[in-house]
Amino acid sequence: MNRFWYKNAIIYSLDVESFMDSDGDGIGDFKGLRHRLNYLKHLGVDCIWLLPFYDTPNRDNGYDVRDYYQLDKRLGDLGHFAEFVENAQEIGIRVIIDLVVNHTSEEHFWFQEARKDKNSKYRDFYIWADEKPEEHGTHAIFGEDQGGTNWHFDQEAGQFYYHSFYPFQPDLNLSNPAVQDEIMRIMHFWLKLGVSGFRMDAVTHMLRKKGNVAFENDPHDVLRKFRRFVQEKKTDAVLLAEVDVDPKRYKDFFGKSDQMHMLLNFYVNNYIFLALARGEATALARAIEQLPVHSQKEQMANFLRNHDELDLERLTASEREEVFKDFAPEENMRIFGRGIRRRLAPMLNNDRQKLELVYSLLLSLPGTPLIRYGQEISMGEDLNLKGRNSVRTVMQWSSRENGGFSTAKPEKLVRKAIAEGAYGYKNNSVESQQRDSSSFLNWINRAINYRKECPEFGKGEVEILETNNKKVLAIMRKTDSGMALAIHNFSGKDQEIKLSLGEDTEMLEIFANKEYSRSKLENPTEISSYGYRWFREKRNFL
Repeated sequence: MNRFWYKNAIIYSLDVESFMDSDGDGIGDFKGLRHRLNYLKHLGVDCIWLLPFYDTPNRDNGYDVRDYYQLDKRLGDLGHFAEFVENAQEIGIRVIIDLVVNHTSEEHFWFQEARKDKNSKYRDFYIWADEKPEEHGTHAIFGEDQGGTNWHFDQEAGQFYYHSFYPFQPDLNLSNPAVQDEIMRIMHFWLKLGVSGFRMDAVTHMLRKKGNVAFENDPHDVLRKFRRFVQEKKTDAVLLAEVDVDPKRYKDFFGKSDQMHMLLNFYVNNYIFLALARGEATALARAIEQLPVHSQKEQMANFLRNHDELDLERLTASEREEVFKDFAPEENMRIFGRGIRRRLAPMLNNDRQKLELVYSLLLSLPGTPLIRYGQEISMGEDLNLKGRNSVRTVMQWSSRENGGFSTAKPEKLVRKAIAEGAYGYKNNSVESQQRDSSSFLNWINRAINYRKECPEFGKGEVEILETNNKKVLAIMRKTDSGMALAIHNFSGKDQEIKLSLGEDTEMLEIFANKEYSRSKLENPTEISSYGYRWFREKRNFL
């Protein structure tokens, strides 16, 4: 059993409802997903991260959970889920699932019981106040369009309840041991059904002080408790946390190898886009150096775009404007005053050089790469769709109607398919790219295979090498068995760099954007515009 499988895995994130419809009702389902597992295996996927698929009123893309032990009936039943996990395991793909326990839907049984009776045990599952507290620095995530407050009055309960997100998502009281026990029961249930861990939603919000509710001891003891429980039940299961904080605080969520196994790397993600906007690597190099050193049991999960907005909160206001200017020049492309609601390919004008550059970077950054469905074929967005649904259009499998996602009438689809233009399924699909040996899909498949030949990128000591050229980033990974080096040029002009690796170190090129005159790393080293070059130490090949 490989307990550290996640260190060199390729994680693929998808929403079941928008991936593949098997029964023609216009909604993706587990049966449809199961029939696409071989495609994901061939792509090089080791682990699928499923967005929420629980029973839900579906007012927030499934993040408003009504029942943690049932599936959204549109997607199938527990039998379909079990078949899917079993089939994935048979071909060597693990499954992790979203665990949304900062809050529930207001329709959840716990909240319905809580609002009925002040003496119910479920009353303390949530956070209440007789009078709306005076707020000092609101944490209402979705801002003014939600009233800019964390408190909502419930007529039936006769009290205000606390919510971090939408008013229909009351926050759970994580300081209550009974709530913690319920969460572990939920974990146990899904671990028994074969999942390999959980992507934990809104972890920083789970631990903060809300109203008069406070943890008796260190709030992080809750995360320690969850990790102990998960490891007792399944030794190789992992906890991947959504933690968007200053990198100095990342170590607080890793702990001493007793909290989260993995953290989503929002900080580096922000600086990737600043580097692209500026055409130079300096800010990104500095961001990587800010990351804390962690043990071999912990890992960062790197991504380019996820299922929500591209949240740029880690940047300063002026830096954010630089990114907006290049990648979201129109107001309709922005959201919440801090983010971008676009997919990556349109942000980069579908420039193949730049797309290869950023995915080469993703696959070689210190950490585990995470790819969002459709990125492998450079899918686009639909800015006519409301909010973050712009980046949640259905998967484009072929040039047939609805992109081969469903046989339903187009108006019945869970979300509109992109049909026309460069990003539409008539011109861009899995099927068309599979037939084209030079397609982006076939390129990223090769890139993933090269990454798997370079396990050093997923572990070992990280060193940013001095290039004497602010346009170029060079990252070295050192392990006991050898070294790997990735070089990326963020500018539109050819560059030369000088690296000092020592006379006894011989590095051989294994992957690059073009055929260079020399396949060994020598000084000076050339790299073309928006180019990338990967090297491994010669002894790695012995």
